[in-house]
Amino acid sequence: MRMITILIKLRADGRARAFFKRAFSFFARVAIALPGLCLVPAASGADMSKTLHVLLAEAESGMDPATASDAGTLSVTENIFDALLRYDYLARPLRLQPNTVVALPTVSADGLTYTFHLKPGIRFAADGAFGGRIRELTAADYVYSIKRLYDPALKSPWLFLFEHKLAGDDALLPRADAANRSGLPAAFDVDTPIAGLQAPDRFTLQIRLQRRDGNLLFALATPAAAAVAREVIAAHAADPGAHPVGTGPYRIGLWQRNHRIVLEANPDFRSTAFNSAVTAAADPLAAALHGKRLPILGKINIRIMEEQQARVLGFLNREFDYLEPLPPPLTDMALTDGRLKPALAARGVVLATSATLRTFYLWMNMEDPVVGGYTLPRIALRRAISLSYRQDEDIRLLDHGMALPAQSPLPPDVLGYDRTYRSGARYDPALAIALLERFGYRRRGADAYRSQPDGTPLTLQMHTLASTTGRLRDEFWRRSLEAIGIRVVFRSDRFADIIKASRQGAVQMFETNWIADFPDGENFYQLLYGGNVGRANYARFRLPQYDRLFEQSQLLPDSPARTALYRQMNRLIDAYAPWIVRTHPLEATLLQPWVRNYRRHPVENTTWRYLDVDTTLRPGQ
Repeated sequence: MRMITILIKLRADGRARAFFKRAFSFFARVAIALPGLCLVPAASGADMSKTLHVLLAEAESGMDPATASDAGTLSVTENIFDALLRYDYLARPLRLQPNTVVALPTVSADGLTYTFHLKPGIRFAADGAFGGRIRELTAADYVYSIKRLYDPALKSPWLFLFEHKLAGDDALLPRADAANRSGLPAAFDVDTPIAGLQAPDRFTLQIRLQRRDGNLLFALATPAAAAVAREVIAAHAADPGAHPVGTGPYRIGLWQRNHRIVLEANPDFRSTAFNSAVTAAADPLAAALHGKRLPILGKINIRIMEEQQARVLGFLNREFDYLEPLPPPLTDMALTDGRLKPALAARGVVLATSATLRTFYLWMNMEDPVVGGYTLPRIALRRAISLSYRQDEDIRLLDHGMALPAQSPLPPDVLGYDRTYRSGARYDPALAIALLERFGYRRRGADAYRSQPDGTPLTLQMHTLASTTGRLRDEFWRRSLEAIGIRVVFRSDRFADIIKASRQGAVQMFETNWIADFPDGENFYQLLYGGNVGRANYARFRLPQYDRLFEQSQLLPDSPARTALYRQMNRLIDAYAPWIVRTHPLEATLLQPWVRNYRRHPVENTTWRYLDVDTTLRPGQ
């Protein structure tokens, strides 16, 4: 404080001002040069008197960016951790912008080397793992964080973003010969140097590719590629996801697992002003956000609420500031003919609709002893199950018309989407019965249910969510399968537990969905790539022909040639039936009249850092 006081007094004349300028420049250089010393102020613009009340429809899992893949958890982690890049909130078509870097990367002439320059002075949120010192974000943190994805112990569903793409990354992958001899993967060492990830100095990150990859920047904008601090991971090695510490706009204030999470504005967050390529003249929302410091709100109060009716009632009772999305089976509680009910409109409730980059599907475990395998009888069984699925009834009765029929894994507006493709799988119970009879799944016994070709009873087990929606889905599938003579039993559990068991191959079949992490077809077709078994490939589908096509598609930009490969992959999915592609949802969001600055983003899970609330309109304020 004494040094600062002296410098302020010296500003009285020109020579003093010159001295002050030189002195400040010197101390700034020292601050950047010395780890843990930083003169760049943390300057969150959050109003701590304002709280946003929201809900998550799925219970969170561990908040480790390397392993978190469900929408609920990603909604939280994308606000705690920082990737190099972010999406422009308002730009359509989608556009990336710098986040922790000073600019978009420079790219070598051959398109293989990307060079990023980090902003000095970005701080991790204070944590005991740092021993009381300020911990600055460096390029080495991104090297470490991306390499962690290769750790076989983590079974990261995000490894596909970088695997076999970074130069020299084979050194990080388990060796097949060692795995075969010991039954365990070869030892993983995160410090193994590779040419594809280098930090030539404290704030420079270089990424070198084996081949061109048009999706690299999208990958670097995902929460999976966000920076974690090595000290924090080491201090909580038994469960890194239980102790999230990042450089993002929010930090954990309260965490009651599977019930409630409170995020509070990170006091160490850097000064960040809203920035968009969309001009204020072109968009009223750009005008409203112009110059605003982010985040705007001091707290995010998150409730976990898996029961659909409870979500709608909570919004109607003003417990939540918005409902995203309005559950399709319950649209009648708020809408009439697609419009807000007059009583809600009179309250000032706002309706926003959007088509999200999401696909709902049912997958079947290709390693399961009942439905799995690549022999003709097992293929016939899965195709019969697919032929029993009535897509139009699903959309009409359960989605209340708020969905588009899916023909392939790709939703509209994702690069590579083929609007002319039509799936060979269709509702045809007569053909399903004929297939089952042809391959030995015959009706036996008084109950008329089918047996397997070896004469043992055929009973399917479908995991399901313990909620009203889960029970409705159960009844839908029970009717569909019993119509072709197949008995099915349902096992209810929490979403996070089902996903964990799915990665271990312990689930026979389950309905889930995938939301685009980046708007390209690769993000969806990797869900059936053999290399992702145990990660995002819950169906455990391993088909060399499919894998070859997928690998060829990775070498091509979005083009007719790549779309042709996708069409061949779609035909293989139809033929082997590891999936039943269901729907692409149309989402309706309800907003209370006091919510400001909301716009649904096609890729990012939340808009929390941009939102504001007018407390003069909120009851009880």
